[in-house]
Amino acid sequence: MKNKIKVIHVVTRLDKGGSAEDTLVLVTGLGKDGYKVILIKGSSHESEMNMEEERAVLMGLKTAEESGVRTIELTSLVRRISLIDDLKTFWQLFRIFRKERPHIVHTHTSKAGLLGRWAAFLARIPGIVHTPHGHVFHGYFNVVLTKGFIVAERISALITDKIIAVSDRERDEHLEQGVGRSEKLMTIYSAVELDRIVDLDLDIKAKKRSLSIPEDYNVVGTIGRLVTIKGHRYLIDAAKDVVKKAPQTVFVFVGDGDLEGELEEQAEALGIRSNIIFAGWRSDVAEILYTFDIFALPSLNEGMGKVLVEAMAACKPIVASKVGGIADLVKDDINGILVPTKDSEALYSGILRLLTDKALAKRLSECGRDMIYPNFDVSTRIRKVEEMYEELIEGLKIVD
Repeated sequence: MKNKIKVIHVVTRLDKGGSAEDTLVLVTGLGKDGYKVILIKGSSHESEMNMEEERAVLMGLKTAEESGVRTIELTSLVRRISLIDDLKTFWQLFRIFRKERPHIVHTHTSKAGLLGRWAAFLARIPGIVHTPHGHVFHGYFNVVLTKGFIVAERISALITDKIIAVSDRERDEHLEQGVGRSEKLMTIYSAVELDRIVDLDLDIKAKKRSLSIPEDYNVVGTIGRLVTIKGHRYLIDAAKDVVKKAPQTVFVFVGDGDLEGELEEQAEALGIRSNIIFAGWRSDVAEILYTFDIFALPSLNEGMGKVLVEAMAACKPIVASKVGGIADLVKDDINGILVPTKDSEALYSGILRLLTDKALAKRLSECGRDMIYPNFDVSTRIRKVEEMYEELIEGLKIVD
């Protein structure tokens, strides 16, 4: 059946963020498995990627195209609200859908999700699927926009056959907000190519030297864009107290973003700038993970926190905010330590506890690595999406 099914995926933009990576890996896997796949993507200029990040995205697109995926870029598909661009995008999507006649349109993220699903509905596409890729009802818009967005999602859910959440908490939040019915909602976890990380053959001492990390220092690391919702300033506040108790500790921030200058000033004002390393965006995340003793994720909101899966694959103990889909992955005192959001004191306590209790850190890290197989591997995600497509196709009777 696979080679008879045509699926068009629509994503607002492609960068090295989790939703974009998930989408690109998924369409590549579907193409390799014989589906006829078209990927429609918006312009990525809003992401302000550096050259290395752009190169990584282009390599991912090339891999997708080599697997049989056809790509179409719509420069008018942008993340910000723009009446003219949004109307233009809607019309372009409608025309593409009418021309290509896919069996399924699968949209990703908020803007592409709203425009793509309604264009597919009016184009009379039989199957409509949406993946929000995060806890979109909290922390992204002001109160008025959030209420409007929830209403729009409730109405859009009526024309959607399946809504795929990347965590159980995300699924539950949709139900709590009246977005979709339980039979339409399902969880398929965001996933990682685990074989790329587990038991990586690496000279850790050399990697530390390349990052200017003293060999005998404790390393607390985090990975994510330097933006407000990731909560980095609370980790820097916690770092001040950690360094008082354990001066030979360095905090590594992997990722770039608008807040880098502000965070550097914060570290300087606290007198711990020499204990903070801003590594920028990196393509060698898996290798850098192996230099960490502890992985910290102080997010204010998180769809699932795919980077936590990567940390567990590298066998690292975790201290993370108890928010969003993180609790689906991190079980307190089982494979990590959960702390309240925006709580620097709790972050400090959790980090210091792991630094001083090596037996606890070892137990949590080993449990975490054991927990991620096989549900959080890319192959499992692709298989579950394919099973959902085939059930949808069979139920709609749209392929002979």
